[in-house]
Amino acid sequence: MAEENSRFKILIADDEDALRLLAHETLESEPADILEATDGEEALEMARREHPNLILLDVAMPGLTGFEVCQKLKADPATSDIIIVMLTAHGQGKDREHAERSGADHFMTKPFSPLQLLRLVAQIL
Repeated sequence: MAEENSRFKILIADDEDALRLLAHETLESEPADILEATDGEEALEMARREHPNLILLDVAMPGLTGFEVCQKLKADPATSDIIIVMLTAHGQGKDREHAERSGADHFMTKPFSPLQLLRLVAQIL
């Protein structure tokens, strides 16, 4: 059993309830505290307050886009070390390039399987 101080924090930021639920349920077996945000502004505020180890960040959200949130977090020395995985329903090269320019560490196309998510998180954390 993991010690409390060895737990990770993972923020799931997506406006789609079904995706947040899938990701949350998939990651419950991990030694992690799971946080959720439903829009870009909430994700930015929560990331600054909670400083998660990893953010699963949807590209298209109300308020600030995932790209904007990523740019702001990576530009701030207090949050620049947070690992960010951009999530998009569009696997097009332009989204991947935009994610890279925004400072994203990884990129994942939706929909994804629980196994794909677990593998990525295990690789990162």
